[in-house]
Amino acid sequence: MLSTLISAASAFPEVELTFPNLFGGITLSYFQGFELFGIKIYWYGVLITIGVILAYFYAMYRSKDFGLSKDRMFDVVFVALIGGFLGARIYYCVFQTLDPNSGMSFDFITTFTTIRDGGLAIYGGIIGGFLCGFIACRVRKVNFRAMADLAAMGFLIGQCIGRWGNFINQEAFGAACSPDWVFGMTSTDIIQKSGFDAGTLVHPCFLYESVWCLVGFVALHFYSKKLRTFDGEIALLYAAWYGLGRAWIEGLRTDSLMIGQFRVSQLVAAASFVVGTALVIVFKILTEKKKIPLYVNSDACRELQEADKAAEEERARKKAEKKAEKTAPSILAEDAEDIILDDEENSEEDSTDEAETSDVVENVEETEAAGDAENAGESDAADEADDEEKEKTAGSGSEEAPEEADENTQDESEE
Repeated sequence: MLSTLISAASAFPEVELTFPNLFGGITLSYFQGFELFGIKIYWYGVLITIGVILAYFYAMYRSKDFGLSKDRMFDVVFVALIGGFLGARIYYCVFQTLDPNSGMSFDFITTFTTIRDGGLAIYGGIIGGFLCGFIACRVRKVNFRAMADLAAMGFLIGQCIGRWGNFINQEAFGAACSPDWVFGMTSTDIIQKSGFDAGTLVHPCFLYESVWCLVGFVALHFYSKKLRTFDGEIALLYAAWYGLGRAWIEGLRTDSLMIGQFRVSQLVAAASFVVGTALVIVFKILTEKKKIPLYVNSDACRELQEADKAAEEERARKKAEKKAEKTAPSILAEDAEDIILDDEENSEEDSTDEAETSDVVENVEETEAAGDAENAGESDAADEADDEEKEKTAGSGSEEAPEEADENTQDESEE
């Protein structure tokens, strides 16, 4: 398996990146991707995917703290991801086309057909993600401001990890820095892209932004647990924090999107910091004055949770009823048929036994009846014989009596 990955990685040219002042000087050699089933996979895309997955799991883990349903959130996140990807690509292509010094031009077709050549802008992703997320929240009845708070911390996770894709690609680096700067880096690829002299060290802007996002995520994570006072506060703080750092970091970069003499992302970052900070102050004052509760503590949140719970119970009940009514095919079906046939055979045998039993009973009854009749006939014949005997006895007795009377009469006359 390892040999397969190594041979696949050789489809990419090996690159080197040197940090002369870090730990006494280190040089990293690596490939920018690997090949899978004949398809080139860049580590840049893999890292972005990992960032998105971790952000999603974090949002699901914290959903209860914000009063949001996981099922509804999944739908919103799915739509927002698509919107974020499209926004990042469109933003990049539009401003590259508008910049006469970029040497790049995109139309509607090439914007989406040349995606493998690179070109995504984080601010376009944020804008597209929030716009599509807002629409999805309206459709799925999800509180947008609470969802935006979770999404903001998810963005920080994704950006923190995704920026290391720029490190792999040796892009998003900055201008020349001091030869003694501990994080100064150089490589053949960087020198070619920047046009600097060989050995020139540049700022690792991807590292600065990754660390900035990590610190912001940790700070907002703990802030959201105890100090959050209104829905949307974390999203505004994210805009202010990221805008502040990006405005500084963007000033060091050499590959910025430009409008005339101005860096587009630097202008957007500065505006995000100012607007975000101002809105946090205004909404904190209004929330405290009007005593507006967080969505997670509101009646609307409880009613929606109860409705979701009732709907889930109803679905479970219908599913149970359907399961009870439906005779599902199974491996026991043949056994069930055998059992039914056995029952039918047993019932037939029982019916036969009952019929035979009834016949036996009838024969016994007939035999007994015949016996009774014979006994009755014999009894009548015996009675008739007894009667005849008695009659004969009575007749013989009556004939002897006159003879005895005559003999007695003669005896008396002789005397």
